[in-house]
Amino acid sequence: MGKKLKGKDLINLGFPKNNSINIALGQINRYRKKEKKDRILEEAKDVLLHPEKYQGNAIWGKVAEGLTKPVEVRMHQLRNTRAPFSIYGENEIDDQAKYQLYDALKLPITVQGALMPDAHSGYGLPIGGVLATENAVIPYGVGLDIGCRMALSIFPMKASYLKGKQHQLENILKDHTKFGMYETHDKKQDHEIFERKEFQDIPLVKRLKTKAYNQLGTSGGGNHFVEFGIVNIVDENNEFNVTVGEYVGLLTHSGSRGLGANIAKHYTYLATKQCPLPKNVQHLAWLDLNTHDGQEYWLAMNLAGDYAKACHDNIHKRITKLLGVKPLTMIENHHNFAWKEQVDGIERIVHRKGATPAGKGVLGIIPGSMTAPGYIVRGKGNSDSLQSASHGAGRKHSRRKCKEKFTKSDIKHQLKMNDVSLIGGGIDEAPMAYKNIKKVMGNQQELVDVVGTFTPKIVRMDK
Repeated sequence: MGKKLKGKDLINLGFPKNNSINIALGQINRYRKKEKKDRILEEAKDVLLHPEKYQGNAIWGKVAEGLTKPVEVRMHQLRNTRAPFSIYGENEIDDQAKYQLYDALKLPITVQGALMPDAHSGYGLPIGGVLATENAVIPYGVGLDIGCRMALSIFPMKASYLKGKQHQLENILKDHTKFGMYETHDKKQDHEIFERKEFQDIPLVKRLKTKAYNQLGTSGGGNHFVEFGIVNIVDENNEFNVTVGEYVGLLTHSGSRGLGANIAKHYTYLATKQCPLPKNVQHLAWLDLNTHDGQEYWLAMNLAGDYAKACHDNIHKRITKLLGVKPLTMIENHHNFAWKEQVDGIERIVHRKGATPAGKGVLGIIPGSMTAPGYIVRGKGNSDSLQSASHGAGRKHSRRKCKEKFTKSDIKHQLKMNDVSLIGGGIDEAPMAYKNIKKVMGNQQELVDVVGTFTPKIVRMDK
């Protein structure tokens, strides 16, 4: 018997001559190739005889599915008509983003869609795109940065504290925040997230655990930030019992780091193999939630979202400790995620790629730019928007266009005009890259009420 396990070894065990052999070989080569052939064949025989025992198993579950209820791989065509949809601030949105939504609305799994007023084109769903589907999840409908989110701590300190302690606060951000692919904290902190069984049960996620541990409490590049600023509460009937007035706030924006990016890439690849689509919409490939891979992605996606929250909690905990004062409250929300929600009384999968959950009474944060205010909002539960709102101001110029159009002195001028101190930040994140946040908010008055604002004063971004 040769050392390498081959298809004929599985046929000799009694495996049917169909795709279950390819699935088994793929799983074995990916996760078990260093183990002894005899032992693997012994397990494979048991899977063949008792596939029901292995449903949901990290390695053999997909093989058991191939033996009992194979995933049907067939070319899917788009429908001729679009599912119902709404667009907010249509005149401010580029045509490409609209066309991307129109394509997504023709998927056979789509039941409803919406486009937020900060929308612009992206991969798969446009940024600012919301899509409700029937029992299927689109990895690129969630996005690469799974669970990218906002978190705001409001402190019982007067706004004047920012001016008086500006130098110390700048040093806190310089020394105690980490950005980009390679920076990590010297002093690592543990978190209960690493006890989660997904880190043991899902082979891909298991391999990413060390990286996730090292990156805990760090922020990505691009538009991710940690900022001190002035919180102005304007609604006295707020749920978090903070009286109307000005306070010091700490606002963070980042996601699930390398963990989320690797999960997104892996399951998008699996989706494109299982769900062939016309070339112009291949990024919208989906996973059926009744399949092994669909269930596994759902678990991995939720873990990545919880890990993103753990990163924010870690950042806020570190900085709060240095400030020596407890926050009055914390407000937070995802904006790259998929949820099981009721749409017209039926459970659907609602994807929000660059969109803020805005269910009735749900609090969220919609940032502007490094020189424009962000907004603390309360959702109105508008069903036409799939209970969603924008996730920010939205880009007016691409990163490439910013580098062609603006200079460092342009940015310095804007910062000076708005009395903002910036640490890091490239030309591609120039304040001028973004739409007018006040106009964006004006285009979604039927989606959210404003509870307060956050005005950035000390901003830290990647170099």
